[in-house]
Amino acid sequence: MQQHKHQHHYQQKQQQYQINNISKITVILLSRVFATFVLLVTILINISCVQCTDEDTTSNLEAKVGSYVVFNCQIDFPYEYDIPYAVYWSKDDKQIFSKYFGTISVSERYAGRLSLVENHEDYGKASLNLTAIRESDQGWYHCQINFPNRTPSFRNNGTWHHLTVEGGSLIKIPPINMTLMEGQTAIFHCFMKHPEISTVTWLKDNDPIRENADLWRRAKIDPDGSLSIDPTMMSDLGEYECQVQNDQTAEVQTAKAFLNIQYRAKVIYSSPEVYLPYGQPAMLDCHYRANPPLKNMHWEKDGLLFDSYNVPGVYKKNNGSLYFTKVDESFSGAYTCTPYNELGTDGPSPVINVVVQRPPVFTTLPKGMYIHKLGDDAQLSCDAIDRDDHRRPVIVWIKEDNTPLPEGRYKLEGGNLTITNITESDRGIYQCSATNDAATITAKTELIIENVAPRPPYNLSANSTETEISIAWQPGQIRPNLEYTVMYRLSEAPEWRIARVGSKLQATIKNLRPGREYEFMVLSQDPSGDGMFSRMFRHATKPKVNDYIEPELFQAPAMSTTMPTESTISPTFPSFNFGPPQNLTVKARSRGFILLWEPPNNGLDQLRLYSIKTWLEPEHKLFAHDNTYDTHFLLANLMDGGTYTVQVFSISQDNEEIGSNIVTIEVPNTRRKKAVLIGSAVSIIFLITAFSVGLYIKRICIKKVKSNGEKI
Repeated sequence: MQQHKHQHHYQQKQQQYQINNISKITVILLSRVFATFVLLVTILINISCVQCTDEDTTSNLEAKVGSYVVFNCQIDFPYEYDIPYAVYWSKDDKQIFSKYFGTISVSERYAGRLSLVENHEDYGKASLNLTAIRESDQGWYHCQINFPNRTPSFRNNGTWHHLTVEGGSLIKIPPINMTLMEGQTAIFHCFMKHPEISTVTWLKDNDPIRENADLWRRAKIDPDGSLSIDPTMMSDLGEYECQVQNDQTAEVQTAKAFLNIQYRAKVIYSSPEVYLPYGQPAMLDCHYRANPPLKNMHWEKDGLLFDSYNVPGVYKKNNGSLYFTKVDESFSGAYTCTPYNELGTDGPSPVINVVVQRPPVFTTLPKGMYIHKLGDDAQLSCDAIDRDDHRRPVIVWIKEDNTPLPEGRYKLEGGNLTITNITESDRGIYQCSATNDAATITAKTELIIENVAPRPPYNLSANSTETEISIAWQPGQIRPNLEYTVMYRLSEAPEWRIARVGSKLQATIKNLRPGREYEFMVLSQDPSGDGMFSRMFRHATKPKVNDYIEPELFQAPAMSTTMPTESTISPTFPSFNFGPPQNLTVKARSRGFILLWEPPNNGLDQLRLYSIKTWLEPEHKLFAHDNTYDTHFLLANLMDGGTYTVQVFSISQDNEEIGSNIVTIEVPNTRRKKAVLIGSAVSIIFLITAFSVGLYIKRICIKKVKSNGEKI
């Protein structure tokens, strides 16, 4: 019996010892799991902090009281595809603005002063515009983007801005934008900090309101600087500016706000009688004003509804006007129009009596062209009558280029135009128009002056440098569309060179030999043909200095003495210096890096293409070599974490190449970050699984030990 008790006591101690060993092993295992978990959490926090530093940007902004500021907020869409999103803006951890599925909510304190910046290339889709800034607006602003249809709903979107409000030494509370109904009272606050030593002035659309008698009669400026308008009228719509000046220091501070006056659609003008041309298209307008915009226009004819949809050949345009494709007698009558907007209508227009009248008809048409010599008298014939009562309509002659008829040298007899002692300036196209109450008809003719060659230039003069000669001359006569061509050569050279200079009275010939004499002649031309050459003129370049390197004679192909017919002329002889691409810059994009540059300043006519060379650093190994005809190029497939230098070369027709400035590209190592994140996630899952398995093994071992003890 005693031996049995002793054996039972020994088994209990052995069971307790096994349980203690299992507990110790479990504690050690859990402690190691916990330490590993803490290490992984620390790594994830550091990675998150790095990403926050990359994604969340912080900017410091400054603005004056009464001005505005834009808080920029870019949206980082998943995989760069636009999906539904919500925008939340907070100031000092208190929400002030939100937009969720088209519904916008603005804090009462910022009502009328906050709005999203839409479709602006310099700002993101969630950017916020704050106007009428107050001193209390200073602080931290945070933008947060939420994607409600995505899990997780938040990405690394988020932008911080700190706003510092300065210059609020005169205005305490600036005015804000407001929208009112016509007839309501408008109150613009412009509280002065020191009203006892300040003077306030109010302007509307940059003009003092005191100069607007109608507005000044309804306006009142309070001692604190505020402006009230009672009652408001639709003409009060516009921008208002408060100017506060310190009488002691002459310091001035301004603040602006916009007043939007809404009113029912109203007719502002109605013509008592309108004439429409028979057989021609015509328009019947209703002159109205509406804010909000027009929604519908109601027309009546002779007291009955006139529905354009039920009348063939009549259409109602977006502005409410009636368009008749072909007027006939049935369209005459008494019309009224009634405009409507969201607020309703102010009533119909007065009666518009529409009279259908036949347009005039020409009885005598001018010829297609009249040809005369200088000094002749030219008579251009034209006459017309009304179709209805054979009255003569109003006949007017004009010149198509809008130049006036020659003063003192023309007269009108009936519908005929006579021009006496015609000159070169009288050539051109003339238009005869006949007008009655219904329509205007026109006919055109051309007055041609028989070709008279322009007189040669005279009084040639010049000055020179070592390689250039600037030549000037006086025109032989003043005529429109007169152009000049300079011909020149070395005195002993057999071939002439040409330089076309357009309408200028001077030209500079470059790339000449120093200390040599050149011959010049100037030819005048106009559209009617070539004129005569000027007298030959000689002038020499200055002798070369010691360090001068003599250029090649005429760095261009030789040209024959036959005059070319090209009309495009450069005012100076071209320079053939070849230059590199200018201002090479690089910008990061989602698909790579885009290179931007400007064309060379010199030798653009010799440019064949651009060559882009990319080197991998620090080995300076050529990584890529590309060609393009554009001034931009996308670099793709660069290795993560690599450093590259890029240079763009201008390639000439002769395969000469000149390089631009060099830019450096640092490619971020995105693969390493992704690998660390994936490895961390896998490690956490593994640790959780190991922890669960450890607990499960412990429970089995304890149950097994207890069951063995019970059996014993």
